[in-house]
Amino acid sequence: MTKIIDWAKSLFNNENNDTIVGIDIGSSAIKIVQLKKSGSLAVLETYGTLSLGQFSGHEAGLVTNLENDQITKALISLLTEAKVTSKNVGITVQALNALLFTLSLPDVVTGNELEEAVKSEARSHVPVNISDVSLDWIVIPKRDFEEVADGKKEVLVVAVISESVKKIQAIMSNAELDMKFLEVEFFSLVRSLMTHELSPTMIIDFGAQKTKVAIVEAGTVKQVHIINRGGYDITNGIALSRSIPFGRAEELKVTYGLEPVNEHAYLKDLILLSTDYIISECQSVVLAYEKKYNRTVHEIILSGGGSRLKGLYALATEAFQADVIYANPFAKTKSPEFLEEALKTIGPEYAQAVGVALRGITT
Repeated sequence: MTKIIDWAKSLFNNENNDTIVGIDIGSSAIKIVQLKKSGSLAVLETYGTLSLGQFSGHEAGLVTNLENDQITKALISLLTEAKVTSKNVGITVQALNALLFTLSLPDVVTGNELEEAVKSEARSHVPVNISDVSLDWIVIPKRDFEEVADGKKEVLVVAVISESVKKIQAIMSNAELDMKFLEVEFFSLVRSLMTHELSPTMIIDFGAQKTKVAIVEAGTVKQVHIINRGGYDITNGIALSRSIPFGRAEELKVTYGLEPVNEHAYLKDLILLSTDYIISECQSVVLAYEKKYNRTVHEIILSGGGSRLKGLYALATEAFQADVIYANPFAKTKSPEFLEEALKTIGPEYAQAVGVALRGITT
């Protein structure tokens, strides 16, 4: 398995492939992006998305749990439709299948002692048998203004469920793709959405099943949190409360969001049941980070397909004492000028796919 130190070093570097396909297999959709290296540019060659709910004969937006062969068929279908030409791929590991946490260890603990200390401490953080995960770590560089206990260092640890890696490998093999690397989606988000900002920034990735939160400072993931609420919960709540089909509820959510009119005014209160909870959880993450590090989060980046919910931007702007912006991962690629506005609109849902693809080429 790829080492986390390689992931960290590659956040703003490359793996030297001329053409690479970034693949993001989520719980409700697959997204792909093909980039080509042209000098110092990452040229966008093609991109696409496929709803796993619709592919399996159900409604768009549904959270799925498909077998490997079904996911393989869906992936091949998407690659064909998008006219992907490269077999070289990088793929994200869902945050659901990984755990990121930091440990505070004595500076004097190094080498083999550090390895044993991390493994020992990790047992109290990992909720499964330690033999069932792939474990790696990196020492977070100290910065002059940070208040770190004397004689201590912070170590970022990543634990990935081994079975999830085997599943990804099987799908890639069945699709006859050459998997160059894989990485936890948090790192892909950082690569596609951050440059070299020094101030703390929070990324909120609104997924179908979960909402993922990461606070990043100077290119380092300092804190992560997963909220058990996503776009599916909003749609399902509407469907159940109004006794309407899931597909119709999804249509209403997308059309009106938090800005309903006339006979659909009831939607706002139903949607706020989930969005208020998510925002509240995010505020708690910010407060905990600022208390721990004595550093203020200055920017919020809204990512994921759910971030385009009408009215969510205004809700987030009101909730946080920070600048709020939409994710724009395609800004790190070269594309036809006539696509610029369209790519800005769909950009948030492609952040992981773009990020993992960027790892494979010079940017």
